[in-house]
Amino acid sequence: MNDMANGINQIQQIPDVQGFEDTRQIAIDRVGIKDIRHPVVVKDRAGREQHTVANFNMYVGLPHNFKGTHMSRFVEVLNGHDYEISVPTFRSMVAEMAVLLEAQTGRIEMTFPYFVLKAAPVSGVKSLLDYTVSFIGEIDHGVETMSVKVVVPVTTLCPCSKKISNYGAHNQRSHVTIEAKVSGFVWIEEFIDMVESVASCELYGLLKRPDEKYVTERAYDNPRFVEDMVRETALLLNRDDRVLSYTVESENFESIHNHSAYALIFKDKSKPA
Repeated sequence: MNDMANGINQIQQIPDVQGFEDTRQIAIDRVGIKDIRHPVVVKDRAGREQHTVANFNMYVGLPHNFKGTHMSRFVEVLNGHDYEISVPTFRSMVAEMAVLLEAQTGRIEMTFPYFVLKAAPVSGVKSLLDYTVSFIGEIDHGVETMSVKVVVPVTTLCPCSKKISNYGAHNQRSHVTIEAKVSGFVWIEEFIDMVESVASCELYGLLKRPDEKYVTERAYDNPRFVEDMVRETALLLNRDDRVLSYTVESENFESIHNHSAYALIFKDKSKPA
């Protein structure tokens, strides 16, 4: 008993440097930890559970009068739940973090690979294709918001190249990124479907020769500029009432240039157009 009392007394005597007062009168918008990995479990639209590992970034706002934040408390929040963090758990973590670190604002980003089982368009052979997905939770003076970010790789074929060439047209692999602030539940696959429906052609993990012929000809019949990709995706996002605001980006990794083509649209639906 005396040993325990002595241990507690020693802890109490260790100075809390982070809690010291800072006199520079400059607040910090985000302070925390980045790139810490933790197991997660995510349910997909087919009813399966995907067990994977996510990278977490965790931040809070630091008032001007505090010297530093308590970095170990971020890890406490991460490990204060089940072995695998789920989506419902993630939703509650931001508020917990803000309380534990005595912060008015906070943000957690959880990024992980997400797999969709896809059937090739002609042969029907099935294979997995991976997408990069992020959940982003934020709190600002008690108001919580949730965003989903999905990077969707697709094929785009240049309309100009098709128009001016006697035969053939150059195409490229493109990454279309949707980051949407949502209310209610949205499947990750719904955002993937939006992008793939407007691309020159979607991608597959495995293709047989009849499938390769199909995707090549489909891309040729559906040329898309980078501007087309963001505009067509934005039209679909505008129609979804669960999406409160969004950013949609498209980056085409050009096959005939050593640079990318890029376009972005941002829209907050609460503001007048």
